[in-house]
Amino acid sequence: MTSETSVSEPVLEVRDLVKHYPLTRGIVLRKQVGSVRAVDGVDFTLGRGEALGLVGESGCGKSTVARLLCHLEKPTAGTIRFKGEDVTRLSGRALKSVRRSVQMVFQDPYTSLNPRMTVGDIVGEPYEIHPEVAPKGERRRKVRELLDVVGLDPDFVNRYPHQFSGGQRQRIGIARALALRPEVIVADEPVSALDVSVQAQVVNLLERLQAEFGLSYVFIAHDLSVVRHISDRVAVMYLGRIVETGTDTEIYEHPTHPYTQALLSAVPVPDPEARSRRERIILSGDVPSPANVPSGCRFRTRCFKARERCAREVPELAVPEEFRDAAGPVAHPSACLFAAERRVVPQGNGPG
Repeated sequence: MTSETSVSEPVLEVRDLVKHYPLTRGIVLRKQVGSVRAVDGVDFTLGRGEALGLVGESGCGKSTVARLLCHLEKPTAGTIRFKGEDVTRLSGRALKSVRRSVQMVFQDPYTSLNPRMTVGDIVGEPYEIHPEVAPKGERRRKVRELLDVVGLDPDFVNRYPHQFSGGQRQRIGIARALALRPEVIVADEPVSALDVSVQAQVVNLLERLQAEFGLSYVFIAHDLSVVRHISDRVAVMYLGRIVETGTDTEIYEHPTHPYTQALLSAVPVPDPEARSRRERIILSGDVPSPANVPSGCRFRTRCFKARERCAREVPELAVPEEFRDAAGPVAHPSACLFAAERRVVPQGNGPG
Protein backbone atom coordinates (compact mmCIF):
# COMPACT_ATOMS: atom_id res chain seq x y z
CA MET A 1 0.00 0.00 0.00
CA THR A 2 1.08 3.54 -0.72
CA SER A 3 1.61 5.98 2.13
CA GLU A 4 1.12 9.76 2.02
CA THR A 5 4.85 10.32 2.18
CA SER A 6 5.83 7.75 -0.46
CA VAL A 7 3.76 8.91 -3.43
CA SER A 8 6.62 9.01 -5.97
CA GLU A 9 4.67 10.40 -8.92
CA PRO A 10 1.75 12.56 -7.83
CA VAL A 11 -0.91 13.23 -10.43
CA LEU A 12 -3.05 15.45 -8.19
CA GLU A 13 -1.82 17.67 -5.35
CA VAL A 14 -4.40 19.58 -3.31
CA ARG A 15 -3.20 22.22 -0.87
CA ASP A 16 -5.23 24.43 1.47
CA LEU A 17 -8.35 23.96 -0.66
CA VAL A 18 -11.20 26.24 0.46
CA LYS A 19 -14.76 26.69 -0.79
CA HIS A 20 -17.02 29.14 1.04
CA TYR A 21 -20.53 30.02 -0.08
CA PRO A 22 -21.72 33.51 0.91
CA LEU A 23 -24.81 33.94 3.11
CA THR A 24 -26.69 37.10 2.19
CA ARG A 25 -29.61 39.08 3.59
CA GLY A 26 -31.94 41.53 1.89
CA ILE A 27 -33.90 41.59 -1.37
CA VAL A 28 -32.67 44.68 -3.20
CA LEU A 29 -29.42 45.51 -1.43
CA ARG A 30 -28.09 42.06 -0.65
CA LYS A 31 -25.52 42.12 2.13
CA GLN A 32 -23.25 39.23 3.05
CA VAL A 33 -23.81 38.26 6.66
CA GLY A 34 -21.70 35.11 6.79
CA SER A 35 -20.54 32.13 4.80
CA VAL A 36 -21.03 28.38 4.58
CA ARG A 37 -17.58 26.84 4.99
CA ALA A 38 -18.18 23.72 2.92
CA VAL A 39 -14.47 23.02 2.38
CA ASP A 40 -12.09 24.77 4.75
CA GLY A 41 -8.48 23.82 4.19
CA VAL A 42 -8.12 20.37 2.60
CA ASP A 43 -4.75 18.82 1.70
CA PHE A 44 -4.01 15.52 -0.01
CA THR A 45 -1.91 13.97 -2.75
CA LEU A 46 -3.05 11.37 -5.27
CA GLY A 47 -0.38 9.19 -6.84
CA ARG A 48 -0.47 7.76 -10.33
CA GLY A 49 -2.46 4.51 -10.37
CA GLU A 50 -3.58 5.04 -6.77
CA ALA A 51 -7.07 5.00 -5.28
CA LEU A 52 -7.76 7.49 -2.48
CA GLY A 53 -10.94 6.96 -0.47
CA LEU A 54 -12.58 10.11 0.91
CA VAL A 55 -15.10 9.27 3.64
CA GLY A 56 -17.34 11.08 6.09
CA GLU A 57 -20.92 11.84 7.04
CA SER A 58 -23.34 13.63 4.74
CA GLY A 59 -22.64 17.36 4.70
CA CYS A 60 -18.93 17.08 5.51
CA GLY A 61 -17.87 18.56 2.16
CA LYS A 62 -16.91 15.42 0.19
CA SER A 63 -19.04 16.19 -2.86
CA THR A 64 -17.89 19.81 -2.88
CA VAL A 65 -14.30 18.56 -3.07
CA ALA A 66 -15.34 16.37 -6.02
CA ARG A 67 -16.83 19.32 -7.91
CA LEU A 68 -13.74 21.41 -7.23
CA LEU A 69 -11.42 18.67 -8.51
CA CYS A 70 -13.43 18.44 -11.74
CA HIS A 71 -13.52 22.24 -12.09
CA LEU A 72 -17.30 22.33 -11.93
CA GLU A 73 -16.85 25.03 -9.28
CA LYS A 74 -14.08 27.51 -8.56
CA PRO A 75 -12.33 27.34 -5.18
CA THR A 76 -12.37 30.29 -2.83
CA ALA A 77 -8.69 29.69 -2.09
CA GLY A 78 -6.02 27.03 -2.35
CA THR A 79 -4.39 25.15 -5.20
CA ILE A 80 -5.18 22.04 -7.23
CA ARG A 81 -2.13 20.87 -9.16
CA PHE A 82 -2.55 18.36 -11.97
CA LYS A 83 0.83 16.88 -12.89
CA GLY A 84 2.52 19.88 -11.31
CA GLU A 85 0.40 22.63 -12.92
CA ASP A 86 -1.96 24.76 -10.83
CA VAL A 87 -5.25 24.30 -12.67
CA THR A 88 -7.07 26.88 -10.53
CA ARG A 89 -5.29 29.56 -12.58
CA LEU A 90 -6.12 28.08 -15.99
CA SER A 91 -8.83 29.12 -18.42
CA GLY A 92 -9.83 28.55 -22.04
CA ARG A 93 -8.06 25.81 -23.95
CA ALA A 94 -5.62 25.02 -21.14
CA LEU A 95 -8.47 24.34 -18.68
CA LYS A 96 -10.38 22.36 -21.33
CA SER A 97 -7.37 20.08 -21.76
CA VAL A 98 -7.17 19.38 -18.02
CA ARG A 99 -10.90 18.71 -17.83
CA ARG A 100 -10.41 16.01 -20.42
CA SER A 101 -7.91 14.30 -18.11
CA VAL A 102 -10.05 14.47 -14.92
CA GLN A 103 -13.50 12.96 -15.33
CA MET A 104 -16.35 12.31 -12.89
CA VAL A 105 -18.75 9.46 -12.15
CA PHE A 106 -21.85 10.85 -10.45
CA GLN A 107 -23.77 9.47 -7.50
CA ASP A 108 -27.26 9.02 -8.95
CA PRO A 109 -27.39 6.92 -12.15
CA TYR A 110 -31.04 7.92 -12.62
CA THR A 111 -30.51 11.69 -12.88
CA SER A 112 -27.00 11.85 -14.34
CA LEU A 113 -28.12 10.53 -17.75
CA ASN A 114 -30.26 12.56 -20.14
CA PRO A 115 -33.51 10.58 -20.64
CA ARG A 116 -33.99 12.07 -24.12
CA MET A 117 -30.65 10.81 -25.42
CA THR A 118 -29.77 7.30 -26.53
CA VAL A 119 -26.96 5.45 -24.82
CA GLY A 120 -24.82 5.92 -27.91
CA ASP A 121 -25.32 9.68 -27.81
CA ILE A 122 -24.66 9.84 -24.04
CA VAL A 123 -21.39 7.90 -24.17
CA GLY A 124 -20.30 9.68 -27.35
CA GLU A 125 -21.17 13.19 -26.19
CA PRO A 126 -17.64 13.92 -24.86
CA TYR A 127 -16.37 13.53 -28.45
CA GLU A 128 -18.49 16.50 -29.50
CA ILE A 129 -16.57 18.67 -27.00
CA HIS A 130 -13.17 17.06 -27.71
CA PRO A 131 -13.35 16.03 -31.38
CA GLU A 132 -9.58 15.52 -31.48
CA VAL A 133 -10.00 12.31 -29.47
CA ALA A 134 -12.22 10.62 -32.03
CA PRO A 135 -13.01 11.70 -35.61
CA LYS A 136 -16.72 11.48 -36.54
CA GLY A 137 -16.24 8.33 -38.57
CA GLU A 138 -14.80 6.46 -35.57
CA ARG A 139 -17.13 7.59 -32.80
CA ARG A 140 -19.77 4.88 -33.20
CA ARG A 141 -17.12 2.18 -33.07
CA LYS A 142 -15.49 3.71 -30.00
CA VAL A 143 -18.82 3.95 -28.20
CA ARG A 144 -19.53 0.28 -28.86
CA GLU A 145 -16.05 -0.61 -27.58
CA LEU A 146 -16.64 1.38 -24.38
CA LEU A 147 -19.94 -0.36 -23.73
CA ASP A 148 -18.19 -3.71 -24.12
CA VAL A 149 -15.41 -2.61 -21.74
CA VAL A 150 -17.91 -1.83 -18.96
CA GLY A 151 -19.80 -5.09 -19.45
CA LEU A 152 -22.75 -3.95 -21.57
CA ASP A 153 -23.94 -5.25 -24.93
CA PRO A 154 -22.63 -2.94 -27.68
CA ASP A 155 -25.99 -3.29 -29.43
CA PHE A 156 -27.54 -1.22 -26.61
CA VAL A 157 -26.38 1.99 -28.34
CA ASN A 158 -29.89 2.80 -29.58
CA ARG A 159 -31.65 2.25 -26.27
CA TYR A 160 -32.67 4.93 -23.77
CA PRO A 161 -31.72 5.17 -20.04
CA HIS A 162 -35.20 4.18 -18.81
CA GLN A 163 -34.66 0.74 -20.38
CA PHE A 164 -31.81 -0.09 -17.99
CA SER A 165 -31.45 -1.03 -14.33
CA GLY A 166 -29.60 1.19 -11.86
CA GLY A 167 -26.41 -0.85 -12.10
CA GLN A 168 -26.49 -0.77 -15.89
CA ARG A 169 -27.02 2.99 -15.86
CA GLN A 170 -23.99 3.45 -13.65
CA ARG A 171 -21.97 1.39 -16.13
CA ILE A 172 -23.12 3.78 -18.85
CA GLY A 173 -21.92 6.68 -16.70
CA ILE A 174 -18.56 4.97 -16.25
CA ALA A 175 -18.29 4.39 -20.01
CA ARG A 176 -18.95 8.10 -20.60
CA ALA A 177 -16.22 9.00 -18.07
CA LEU A 178 -13.75 6.73 -19.92
CA ALA A 179 -14.48 8.15 -23.37
CA LEU A 180 -11.75 10.81 -23.28
CA ARG A 181 -9.10 8.44 -21.88
CA PRO A 182 -8.73 10.31 -18.55
CA GLU A 183 -5.92 9.84 -16.06
CA VAL A 184 -8.03 10.60 -12.98
CA ILE A 185 -11.62 9.64 -12.22
CA VAL A 186 -13.46 11.28 -9.34
CA ALA A 187 -16.23 8.88 -8.27
CA ASP A 188 -18.77 10.68 -6.06
CA GLU A 189 -20.53 7.92 -4.10
CA PRO A 190 -20.93 5.84 -7.29
CA VAL A 191 -22.56 2.83 -5.58
CA SER A 192 -24.65 4.42 -2.80
CA ALA A 193 -27.86 4.30 -4.88
CA LEU A 194 -27.42 0.64 -5.86
CA ASP A 195 -28.40 -2.67 -4.29
CA VAL A 196 -25.67 -4.38 -2.27
CA SER A 197 -25.09 -7.16 -4.82
CA VAL A 198 -24.86 -4.60 -7.64
CA GLN A 199 -22.49 -2.45 -5.57
CA ALA A 200 -19.98 -5.31 -5.50
CA GLN A 201 -20.20 -5.71 -9.28
CA VAL A 202 -19.59 -2.01 -9.92
CA VAL A 203 -16.69 -1.86 -7.44
CA ASN A 204 -15.10 -4.90 -9.09
CA LEU A 205 -15.56 -3.20 -12.47
CA LEU A 206 -13.82 -0.06 -11.22
CA GLU A 207 -10.93 -2.13 -9.89
CA ARG A 208 -10.55 -3.92 -13.22
CA LEU A 209 -10.65 -0.66 -15.18
CA GLN A 210 -8.02 0.85 -12.86
CA ALA A 211 -5.63 -1.99 -13.60
CA GLU A 212 -6.43 -2.04 -17.32
CA PHE A 213 -6.14 1.70 -17.98
CA GLY A 214 -3.78 2.80 -15.20
CA LEU A 215 -6.39 5.10 -13.69
CA SER A 216 -6.11 7.08 -10.48
CA TYR A 217 -9.28 7.33 -8.37
CA VAL A 218 -10.66 9.71 -5.81
CA PHE A 219 -13.39 7.44 -4.47
CA ILE A 220 -15.93 9.27 -2.32
CA ALA A 221 -18.29 7.30 -0.09
CA HIS A 222 -19.81 7.01 3.35
CA ASP A 223 -19.72 3.18 3.38
CA LEU A 224 -16.37 2.36 4.95
CA SER A 225 -16.48 -1.30 3.90
CA VAL A 226 -16.73 -0.31 0.24
CA VAL A 227 -13.95 2.23 0.61
CA ARG A 228 -11.58 -0.28 2.15
CA HIS A 229 -12.19 -2.73 -0.68
CA ILE A 230 -11.05 -0.33 -3.39
CA SER A 231 -8.73 2.22 -1.75
CA ASP A 232 -4.97 2.26 -1.20
CA ARG A 233 -5.24 5.22 1.18
CA VAL A 234 -8.14 6.74 3.08
CA ALA A 235 -8.83 10.32 4.16
CA VAL A 236 -11.54 10.89 6.77
CA MET A 237 -13.36 14.22 6.44
CA TYR A 238 -15.39 16.12 9.03
CA LEU A 239 -17.03 19.53 8.65
CA GLY A 240 -14.89 20.71 5.76
CA ARG A 241 -11.52 19.33 6.90
CA ILE A 242 -9.60 16.07 6.78
CA VAL A 243 -9.12 14.78 10.32
CA GLU A 244 -7.18 11.55 9.69
CA THR A 245 -5.40 10.00 6.73
CA GLY A 246 -3.37 6.89 6.12
CA THR A 247 -3.28 3.52 4.40
CA ASP A 248 -6.28 1.24 4.75
CA THR A 249 -4.44 -0.78 7.42
CA GLU A 250 -3.60 2.36 9.39
CA ILE A 251 -7.14 3.72 9.30
CA TYR A 252 -9.14 0.53 9.74
CA GLU A 253 -6.96 -1.30 12.24
CA HIS A 254 -5.30 1.58 14.12
CA PRO A 255 -7.63 4.62 14.05
CA THR A 256 -6.47 7.42 16.34
CA HIS A 257 -9.04 10.16 15.73
CA PRO A 258 -12.24 9.73 17.79
CA TYR A 259 -14.42 10.52 14.76
CA THR A 260 -12.79 7.72 12.74
CA GLN A 261 -13.20 5.37 15.70
CA ALA A 262 -16.89 6.23 15.93
CA LEU A 263 -17.45 5.67 12.20
CA LEU A 264 -15.72 2.29 12.29
CA SER A 265 -17.66 1.19 15.37
CA ALA A 266 -20.88 1.66 13.37
CA VAL A 267 -19.86 -0.63 10.48
CA PRO A 268 -22.02 -3.81 10.50
CA VAL A 269 -20.13 -6.95 11.52
CA PRO A 270 -21.45 -10.38 10.42
CA ASP A 271 -19.43 -12.31 13.05
CA PRO A 272 -21.43 -12.37 16.36
CA GLU A 273 -18.30 -13.00 18.44
CA ALA A 274 -16.41 -10.07 16.91
CA ARG A 275 -19.50 -7.90 17.26
CA SER A 276 -19.78 -8.68 20.98
CA ARG A 277 -16.12 -7.71 21.56
CA ARG A 278 -16.37 -4.41 19.77
CA GLU A 279 -16.93 -1.17 21.63
CA ARG A 280 -19.79 0.80 20.10
CA ILE A 281 -19.27 4.57 20.13
CA ILE A 282 -22.41 6.69 20.04
CA LEU A 283 -21.77 10.30 19.10
CA SER A 284 -23.86 12.92 20.89
CA GLY A 285 -25.65 15.68 19.00
CA ASP A 286 -25.76 16.50 15.30
CA VAL A 287 -23.08 17.73 12.94
CA PRO A 288 -22.70 21.50 13.54
CA SER A 289 -23.69 23.87 10.75
CA PRO A 290 -20.82 24.72 8.36
CA ALA A 291 -22.06 28.31 8.64
CA ASN A 292 -21.24 28.34 12.36
CA VAL A 293 -18.37 25.96 13.05
CA PRO A 294 -17.15 25.44 16.63
CA SER A 295 -13.96 27.13 17.80
CA GLY A 296 -10.82 25.06 18.16
CA CYS A 297 -11.40 21.45 17.22
CA ARG A 298 -14.52 21.19 15.08
CA PHE A 299 -15.34 17.75 16.43
CA ARG A 300 -15.18 18.71 20.10
CA THR A 301 -18.97 19.26 20.47
CA ARG A 302 -19.53 15.52 19.81
CA CYS A 303 -16.25 14.07 21.05
CA PHE A 304 -15.85 11.70 24.00
CA LYS A 305 -12.27 12.96 24.52
CA ALA A 306 -13.09 16.70 24.49
CA ARG A 307 -11.54 19.01 27.11
CA GLU A 308 -11.24 22.76 27.58
CA ARG A 309 -8.07 22.83 25.52
CA CYS A 310 -10.02 21.55 22.50
CA ALA A 311 -12.04 24.78 22.40
CA ARG A 312 -8.89 26.91 22.25
CA GLU A 313 -6.57 25.06 19.88
CA VAL A 314 -7.06 23.94 16.30
CA PRO A 315 -5.40 20.52 16.00
CA GLU A 316 -2.96 20.10 13.13
CA LEU A 317 -3.28 17.17 10.74
CA ALA A 318 0.04 15.54 11.59
CA VAL A 319 1.48 12.43 13.21
CA PRO A 320 0.68 12.83 16.95
CA GLU A 321 3.75 13.68 18.99
CA GLU A 322 3.35 10.53 21.09
CA PHE A 323 3.66 8.37 17.96
CA ARG A 324 6.39 10.21 16.03
CA ASP A 325 9.11 7.85 17.19
CA ALA A 326 6.91 4.79 16.84
CA ALA A 327 7.22 2.31 14.02
CA GLY A 328 4.28 0.75 12.24
CA PRO A 329 0.76 1.75 11.27
CA VAL A 330 -0.04 3.78 14.40
CA ALA A 331 2.24 6.61 13.21
CA HIS A 332 -0.01 8.33 10.66
CA PRO A 333 -1.50 11.85 10.50
CA SER A 334 -4.44 12.61 12.79
CA ALA A 335 -5.97 15.97 13.76
CA CYS A 336 -6.59 15.24 17.45
CA LEU A 337 -4.92 16.79 20.50
CA PHE A 338 -5.44 13.58 22.49
CA ALA A 339 -4.97 10.96 19.79
CA ALA A 340 -2.89 8.70 22.06
CA GLU A 341 -5.56 8.48 24.77
CA ARG A 342 -8.22 5.80 24.90
CA ARG A 343 -7.48 4.38 21.52
CA VAL A 344 -10.39 2.28 20.32
CA VAL A 345 -9.79 -0.45 17.76
CA PRO A 346 -13.13 -1.68 16.38
CA GLN A 347 -12.86 -5.34 15.44
CA GLY A 348 -14.18 -7.03 12.32
CA ASN A 349 -14.88 -3.84 10.39
CA GLY A 350 -15.26 -5.01 6.85
CA PRO A 351 -13.25 -6.98 4.29
CA GLY A 352 -9.51 -7.11 4.47
